[in-house]
Amino acid sequence: MARSIKQVIGHGPRPALEDEHLAHPSLNTKGRGSLTNASGRFESEHRVIVDDGWGSLDEEPTALKTTVGIDATRTIITRNESPDLSFDRSINPYRGCEHGCIYCFARPTHAYLGLSPGQDFESQLFAKPNAARLLTEELRKPSYQVRTMALGTNTDPYQPIDERYQITRQILQVLLDFKHPVGIVTKSNRVLRDLDILSEMASLGLARVALSVTTLDRSLARSMEPRAPTPERRLDALRKLSEAGVPTTVMAAPMIPALNDHEMEKILEAARDAGAKHAAFVLLRLPLEIKDLFREWLEAREPGRAAHVMSLIRSMRGGRDYDSQWGKRMKGTGPYAQMMAKRFRVACERLRLNEESTELRTDLFKLPPRSGDQLPLL
Repeated sequence: MARSIKQVIGHGPRPALEDEHLAHPSLNTKGRGSLTNASGRFESEHRVIVDDGWGSLDEEPTALKTTVGIDATRTIITRNESPDLSFDRSINPYRGCEHGCIYCFARPTHAYLGLSPGQDFESQLFAKPNAARLLTEELRKPSYQVRTMALGTNTDPYQPIDERYQITRQILQVLLDFKHPVGIVTKSNRVLRDLDILSEMASLGLARVALSVTTLDRSLARSMEPRAPTPERRLDALRKLSEAGVPTTVMAAPMIPALNDHEMEKILEAARDAGAKHAAFVLLRLPLEIKDLFREWLEAREPGRAAHVMSLIRSMRGGRDYDSQWGKRMKGTGPYAQMMAKRFRVACERLRLNEESTELRTDLFKLPPRSGDQLPLL
């Protein structure tokens, strides 16, 4: 029987439909992580794909184009009081992320925009072109107290559209002008574009960079992170950053049981060989819409392992897909989680990772002169 796309709209809890094909592999848009584009949790309408007999599903999927809108935010620094995070402030130059990582914990934020955490998140992006100006204004406030600024904690600051907008570089230039410390998290070798700024900041004790390496398996990486640079390019970025004197960390994240967690030690060793001095790992997190998106992907891409993977995840989340409690959401609980944590500690000790301090300087912070300012008297 031919299958095709039909939009079914309903209110309240979505009913189960006999001919529903949310996770059908043929519905996946080539080069994207999510297989579907279900409505966000705040929407009153639910869209699903059903069989209506017209044969449209037998056709090749059309390319999903990336669009970029302008985010007219009035503040650029996001504050948090999370006790299990090492920073209390961050900047995200973009909303949404073209890398399309199926596991990305930032996907649910697109629901606040009335968009889907599925394919909308990786194709309907928003840039913050006024970020550098807004940051300058906030840093000049008399009440501002300096601490390390985290860059890219939600969406990647070096995703492909940054080649066009270069907002991340503008932000780094402001931070350098103010002698403000910054910690970057990315999974892109595009960070090397700003090596001149980062090496200068690092020489002053003001910068460090963490590269996320999820897997060394190119095939798995392409499936889970379709538009992110290859693992080899990320390791090369670690090497070049380290050679330039920039302190580097490898993030073995996320670790997914029975899928990529067996690679943990190999990832750490490859990163150490590339010059990384520090390491961290994070267990897969499945809050809100991500649990359904990830399960769709898992059943379509890894059908033989899907049930086992989800069973292990629940064993580390108190029998649920996710536990958001502070201190537990990153590492999980139970025997399997404890084993993963021990493996990480043993590997770091063997590879001599995390032996050096990662503290950045805050004592150099100073307001740079503005055009028209009176020169100080000597």
